[in-house]
Amino acid sequence: MAVGIRIKLAGVDQETFDAVNKHVDPAGDPPKGLIFHSSGPIDGGWGVIDFWESRAAFDAFQGRIASSMEAAGAKMEGPPDVKEFPVHEIFQP
Repeated sequence: MAVGIRIKLAGVDQETFDAVNKHVDPAGDPPKGLIFHSSGPIDGGWGVIDFWESRAAFDAFQGRIASSMEAAGAKMEGPPDVKEFPVHEIFQP
């Protein structure tokens, strides 16, 4: 079952997010199981809203994020605030 994932990254700005994203390379190597990704600035950091085929697919991707953050030298103010929510439906116009 598909899940939505909301992530708040305290202390992360666009420059940091983009530096990490270069190492993640989602366009060149799309994450398996990712349905939709969006991100943008929020109060005190950066926010992400993703939709995944399953929580297991999201969890499997976390190692790639961690290694990309290390490669970019990115630091956060504490651990990411991750909330999962069930997805009732997905459609694209």
